[in-house]
Amino acid sequence: MAPPKISIGELEAKHPMYCKALKILVRQGTSSAKLQRTLCWDRLRLLNRSLPRQYKSPEQLMRIIQAGISMNQKH
Repeated sequence: MAPPKISIGELEAKHPMYCKALKILVRQGTSSAKLQRTLCWDRLRLLNRSLPRQYKSPEQLMRIIQAGISMNQKH
């Protein structure tokens, strides 16, 4: 069974939700390999491939989140 089609508009509308899900997973210490198998990662990657000037890749987002966590732990 093929996965359901999703429009760019739907992806854009749900971008904050995908970012929030990624942030939660990163904070929980989910491995990079497991993150790459998640729906949020897949959708963030699709958005980045479709509109690279507007949306960061999931790898970039993960590094930004990890840097934020590191900064919070230092304080």
